Amino acid sequence: MPLTIAIIGRPNAGKSTLFNRLAGKRLAIVHDEPGVTRDRRVAEGALGELSLRLIDTAGLEDAKPGTLAARMAEQTRTAIAEADVCLFLIDARAGVTAGDEIIARLARRSGKPVILAANKCEGRDQSAALGEAWQLGFGEPIALSAEHGLGLDELRAALQPYADETSPSEETEVDKPLRLAIAGRPNVGKSSLFNRLLGEERALTGPEAGITRDAIAVDWQTKGRNILLHDTAGLRKRARAAGHMLEQLSIASTLDAIRFADCVILVLDATAAFEQQDLKIADLIAREGRAIVFAINKWDLIENPGPAMASLRERLERLLPQVGGAPLVTLSALSGGGISRLLPAVVEADRIWNTRVPTAALNNFLAEALARHPPPAVKGRRVRIRYMTQTKARPPTFALFGNQLDALPQSWLRYLQNSLRQSFGLKGTPMRFLLRGGKNPYTDK
Repeated sequence: MPLTIAIIGRPNAGKSTLFNRLAGKRLAIVHDEPGVTRDRRVAEGALGELSLRLIDTAGLEDAKPGTLAARMAEQTRTAIAEADVCLFLIDARAGVTAGDEIIARLARRSGKPVILAANKCEGRDQSAALGEAWQLGFGEPIALSAEHGLGLDELRAALQPYADETSPSEETEVDKPLRLAIAGRPNVGKSSLFNRLLGEERALTGPEAGITRDAIAVDWQTKGRNILLHDTAGLRKRARAAGHMLEQLSIASTLDAIRFADCVILVLDATAAFEQQDLKIADLIAREGRAIVFAINKWDLIENPGPAMASLRERLERLLPQVGGAPLVTLSALSGGGISRLLPAVVEADRIWNTRVPTAALNNFLAEALARHPPPAVKGRRVRIRYMTQTKARPPTFALFGNQLDALPQSWLRYLQNSLRQSFGLKGTPMRFLLRGGKNPYTDK
């Protein structure tokens, strides 16, 4: 089993940079502004032969109860409780501060082993700061540069005694998880839904918009299904994010999570659903070819649910025909109402997204579709569609073979798409069409 390490320290000590270094990829947002990391983030990593489970944490600061900073600190305490070892990072350039001493007391009270490391030791003599670090009571600090990869051999040697000696061959393989992302505008309840699904306060929530800055991934097992669940930052209009580097990094992290996902839960505010930004996010998910489920949050605030649901369904079909028939699940992330309907909708959306239609059935369908509504002629010449096949699933992708296919109007392709949905139960999933001229490659020459 991998060794679980919680990386703790003051804001801007370089915790996320070290997290990314050990994970071998850029997972956490890194920025010069202190306090970028707010939730705890988990990833698999390695250091030499050591297999690691890494937890990136928010910087610990004194804060009044109930404030955002206090909730961030609680997330860090939870990470310490989960860890086998705490890796306590200080900033060698700043030396030991009062904040470091507060964190040291917290680490000692946890009873967990603590390895002390002084980060940002590149390029200058940091002997004074390293000498000060002894006063924290964790022995000789390791001189590190997370940005430049210096001191990692010494860190590996310090971690080795705590490593579990279970060989990789003894680990049991698990089914490949369903990759599920939660997306939406800021402050629609994404993190509240994330926490409700997991059954714990895993992500920070509150009335402040934009609390979540980085996409957080958690392994989740429920009803026999393995799921990698991503909470993401809210996507604002591009013009409002322009010039705000940190927000642009948050948006990039969210977009990466959507591209990585198999299915995306798009959370809408029931009191203001299908606003322009909601439509743009849904279109983005469709263009990325991901399965989609609409979660209508704050449904407990709706006075007339029957007419409201009919209106939502009409707006979905009219404004987002590219995902026509996608599931609409009404719920309240705060109270838990309707949550039990969400996972079945996700599983069904994933099943449809993975659908493959037999070639013979497709061509029988094509003949009927052409008989009902043939494509319009181009400059007096008929558009001939000779053959149709599905080239891939995830999302369902269909190739049409014939002549002058580039002239097919979008309206006719929408007709074909809607007919496919009805005939083969492909409601709600994005589709792609490949238009290929020339001879049918499946017939004898």
